[in-house]
Order: sequence, then structure tokens, then C-alpha cells
Amino acid sequence: MAAPSAPRPPRPRKEPQPLVIPRSAAEEQRLRLERLMRNPEKTVPIPEKLNEWAPRPPPEFVRDVMGSSAGAGSGEFHVYRHLRRREYQRQDFMDAMAEKQRLDEEFQKKLERNKMIAEEQTAKRRRKRQKLKEKKLQAKKNKLEQKKQEKESDQSQERVSSEDDEEDSKEEEEKEDDAEEPSFVMGRG
Repeated sequence: MAAPSAPRPPRPRKEPQPLVIPRSAAEEQRLRLERLMRNPEKTVPIPEKLNEWAPRPPPEFVRDVMGSSAGAGSGEFHVYRHLRRREYQRQDFMDAMAEKQRLDEEFQKKLERNKMIAEEQTAKRRRKRQKLKEKKLQAKKNKLEQKKQEKESDQSQERVSSEDDEEDSKEEEEKEDDAEEPSFVMGRG
């Protein structure tokens, strides 16, 4: 006989949720989110991506080969019909895959083309920005050189003017000296 086990505590009863019938897709989504958020620790099942349907590959060895002799039974028609349907499905599938592959290649080519165009435009704009930057730098250099030249010309003009002032003052002094001593006397002769 087994040892008596301790009685289990009763489970807490959950309140029954009222039945709500969603009237729109948004309401249905809201209800799903609410149900998920009631217990956030619970893992959410995320469905895997469904594999694309692919037809069964054709058999490598066909056992019931239909002959061309007359007198095929009425049951052979249904076998033929299923084989024909399966072959048409396989051909349609191959056509759809070829079309999908062609569209993917076109899309990739279009992406490459758009990428090249975008890179060309970016390069063009980069060159334009670089030109403007160089132009601004050149203008700044020219302005600085112009200021230097103005300063130099002002300094040279000051030197020239100070030399002129010195010469003028010497000439004035000489004139004053000349005025005191007449170099010739008028009326005597």
C-alpha cells in the first residue's frame, strides 16, 4: 500500500471570461493582444513560414505502363486522367517557378540600376559640395591676401608719406632759409 500523500491545496479558480464576438478585424486583433498580455511570461507560438507547395517528383521507374493496344478497360481512363493532371500541375509549377525567378532577376537588376543611379547622384552632389568648399576657401585666401596687400600698401604709403613729409619739411626749411637770404637783389645792377 502506498504512503498517504499530503493533500494538495485547491487551485485558484479563474474567473470565466465573458464571450465576446469581435465585430471587426481591429476588435479581433485587440482581443488577441489582450489574451496574450494576460500572461506575459507565457511563450507565444510563432508559426513557421509555410514551405511552398512542390509537386511530387515523377517516378524513376513506371510500373503500370499503358500499352497502345486496344481493349483498355474503363478503369484505365481514371489512371490516365490522374497522371495527366499531375503532369499538368508539375508543368504549371515549373512555369510559375521560372516566372518567379525571372521576376526576381529583374528586381535585382532594377535594384542594382537604382543603386548605381543613386551613387552617381551622390558623387555628383559630393563634387558640387567640394567645389563650393574649395571656392569658399579660395575666396577666404584671396580676402586674406587682399587684406595683407592693403596693409602692406598702407605701410608703404605711410613710409612714402613720412618720407614725403620729411622732404617737404626739408624743402620748407630750405625755403625759409632762402627767404632769409635773398640769392639776388632786384633793381640793382
